[in-house]
Amino acid sequence: MKWYVDGRDYFWAVSVALDNAKESIYIMDWWLSPELFLRRPPYYNQEWRLDQVLKRRAEAGVKIYVMVYREVEAALTCNSEHTKHALQSLCPEGTPGYGNIHVMRHPDHNVLENAADMTFYWAHHEKIIVIDYEMAFIGGLDLCFGRWDNHQHTLADVHPEGVREEIWPGQDFNNNRVMDFQNVQDWKQNELSKAEYGRMPWHDVHMGLIGPCVYDIAEHFVLRWNFVKRDKYKRDERFDWLELRGRQGEDEDLVGVQRPRFPEGDYILHPYSPLETKRTENRGTVRAQVVRSSADWSSGILTEHSIQNAYCELIRNAQHYVYIENQFFITSTGENQSPIHNIIGRAIVDAVVRAGKENRKFRIIILIPAVPGFAGDLRDDAAIGTRAIMDYQYKSICRGPDSIFEQVRKEGVDPTNHIFFFNLRTYDRLNKTPAIKKQEEESGVKYQDVQRAEAEEIMGEGIHGNRDTEGDRDRHMGSKSEQPTPKESYLADERKDDEAERSTDAKRRFEEAEDKDKKTTTNFSVGHHTMAGTGPLSEEAWEGDPEEEVENWIQEELYIHAKLLIVDDRFVVCGSSNLNDRSQLGTHDSELSIVMEDTRRFQTKMDGQPYEAGWHAATLRRFLWREHLGLLPPQELDASNDPNAQPPGDDSPNDVHDGDDSWNFVEDPLSDELWEMWTKQATENTLVYRQLFHADPDDHGKFVAHQVNAGHRD
Repeated sequence: MKWYVDGRDYFWAVSVALDNAKESIYIMDWWLSPELFLRRPPYYNQEWRLDQVLKRRAEAGVKIYVMVYREVEAALTCNSEHTKHALQSLCPEGTPGYGNIHVMRHPDHNVLENAADMTFYWAHHEKIIVIDYEMAFIGGLDLCFGRWDNHQHTLADVHPEGVREEIWPGQDFNNNRVMDFQNVQDWKQNELSKAEYGRMPWHDVHMGLIGPCVYDIAEHFVLRWNFVKRDKYKRDERFDWLELRGRQGEDEDLVGVQRPRFPEGDYILHPYSPLETKRTENRGTVRAQVVRSSADWSSGILTEHSIQNAYCELIRNAQHYVYIENQFFITSTGENQSPIHNIIGRAIVDAVVRAGKENRKFRIIILIPAVPGFAGDLRDDAAIGTRAIMDYQYKSICRGPDSIFEQVRKEGVDPTNHIFFFNLRTYDRLNKTPAIKKQEEESGVKYQDVQRAEAEEIMGEGIHGNRDTEGDRDRHMGSKSEQPTPKESYLADERKDDEAERSTDAKRRFEEAEDKDKKTTTNFSVGHHTMAGTGPLSEEAWEGDPEEEVENWIQEELYIHAKLLIVDDRFVVCGSSNLNDRSQLGTHDSELSIVMEDTRRFQTKMDGQPYEAGWHAATLRRFLWREHLGLLPPQELDASNDPNAQPPGDDSPNDVHDGDDSWNFVEDPLSDELWEMWTKQATENTLVYRQLFHADPDDHGKFVAHQVNAGHRD
C-alpha cells in the first residue's frame, strides 16, 4: 500500500503505471479530461497527455474500459460527452488499436427511452484505476482539469521567460471561486487571464496498491460495467458483458452478468490471463478492506453504506485522536436534523463525551475548505447554494441544540477542548513584470492571447472537438444532419487552420517583442516560500515599481478535496466519499473507499508515552502535517527520481522524509509543543490574511471598505 499526497506525485505514478500496462486498463471517474497532462510542464511532456498515453497502450493491444458519470448538463459542466468522443476517436477504423477503447456513460437522462428509471440527483463519484489486475489506485483524485498540484500549491503561472514554461494550460488553470468550468471542450469559453488572476490550489490524497484488494476493486468495476450494460446498453452490440474469473457459473450474478435469450455483444472473460499469474496473494504488511456506497440505481444491488459504517466504528472507538480531511462536513447527531441522516456526527459526540468523562486527552482535528468550491461572491443571490452548504455545515458543527458541539455540552463536556476545525490558505505573486507589459504594448498582443495560443498548440483536439469511431461528435460540432458537405468541411478546415495560424502569429509577435538582451530576474512564483529551506521571502527580486508589486500579490483558499480519515496513528480510510449524505448513505452517490491497518508497528510516542503506531497511518499523518505546517521542501516538476511519485510495488515504498528534525517534531500527535505551533501558526496566519487581503469568510466584520475579488487584490 502506498500513499500519494497531491496531484504531482499521483499523476506521475499513473503515467508510469498506464504506460506499462500489458493486458487491460479499467478507469472509473466522476470526470475525466482526455487532454490532462500527467507530467509538467506540458509543452515538454506532450507524450504524457492522458489521451496520448491511452492511445499508445491501445495501439499495443491493451483493452481499455472507461466508465464516467453522465452529468445533468444543466447543473454540471464536466462534459462526459466530450470525454467519450475524444477517447473513442483515438484509434480510428483501419489503424492499430481500433476497437480497444470502450467508454460508458451513466446514468441515462433520456426521458423518451428511460422515463421510468431515471436518476437526476445522484452521481457516480468513484475515482479508481485497475491495471492488468496487478495494480490499482483509489482515492480522491479524478483524472481531470484542475487537480494537478504540488506541495507548495503555486497560484501564479505567468512566465516572462516564455509561455512554453507554463504549468497549467487552457482550462487546467482554473479558480472555481471566480469562474467554474464551462464548455470544457472549448477553453475559450472559460479561461482566466493568468496576468490578472491566480488559480485555486488543490490538495488531495490517493492510494496505490498491489495484492488481493486489487481484485476487489476490479470486481466493483465489473459489477458496475455489467449493470450499465443491462441498464443502458443491453441492445448495443458495441458493449460486451464482462465475465470475471472467480465469479463464474452460479456466482456470475455477483458481478451482474446476465444471459438474455438473444444477447447483444459478446461475453469476455477477465482478466485475460489466469488469476494465478496476477500475484493477488497477500503482499506487504497492510490489512485492507474495500468499502462502498452503492445501491440499486448505481450498481443493481441492495443498499450498501459500508463507508459510513467504517467511519462510525473507527471514530467511536478512537482512543487518542481523529484526523479528517474532507471537502464537506455535513452530518447529524440523531433524528432531529432532517434532511441530514448520516450519523458520523453521533460517532464524534460519543467519542468526545467518553474521552471527556474519562478525563483523557483526546482531539478531533478536521480540515475542510474555507468556502465550498463554487463560483460567485457569497453575497450574491446566485450563491444561495453555496450558502446553504455552509449553513448545513455550521448546523452540523456548532449551531443549534442538535449540533455536535451542543450535544457534547449537553453531556457536561466542553467541546472546545476536543474538537478543532481548520482550513488552508496560501499566497503568491503574479509575475506580470514591466518586460511583459512592454511586450504587450509593442506586439499589440495580450498575455492572455499568448496563453490561448499555447493551449491551441498543445490541446487542439480538446478545443476543436472530436469525431469518434462511431461517427458521433462533440455537441458543439453539431448533429450528423448538420455536418458540412465535403466542400464545406474543406472550407471549415481552412478556417480552422487560419485561426490556428492567427494564434501562432500572435504568439510569434509577442515573443519577437521580447528584449533578448535582458533576462528576467524574478521567479514566476514565490509560493515556494510557504515551504521549508527556501530563504527569506523579502529577498525575492521584483522588476519595476514597488507599488506595482503590491498590486500583484494574491491569495486563495487551498481547496481541500481529500476524503481521508486517520485514527490513532493506526487506521486510515481513503477514497472518493465526502462527509455528507450524498456520499455516506449508499442510496445517493456511488463511492469506493479503502480501510487500512498496517501490521508493521514501530515505536513512537502518544501524549508523551511510548506507543506502537502503524507505519502506513503514522507516516501519512506526519507527512500531511509537515506539508500543512510548511516543514517539507517544495517539489520540483520532474518526479522521475522521487519514490513518492512511482507506482506501488514490492520495491517501491514511500519516502517518508525521516531525515530531518521535522520527522521527530510531528512524532507525537498529542504533543503540547506541536499543538502550540499548529494553533499559533493558524491564528497568526488568520490575522495576516485578514489584514493584507480581507480574505472571506471572516467572522470579524460584516463587510469590508473595499471589495476584494477572489484571487486578485484590488
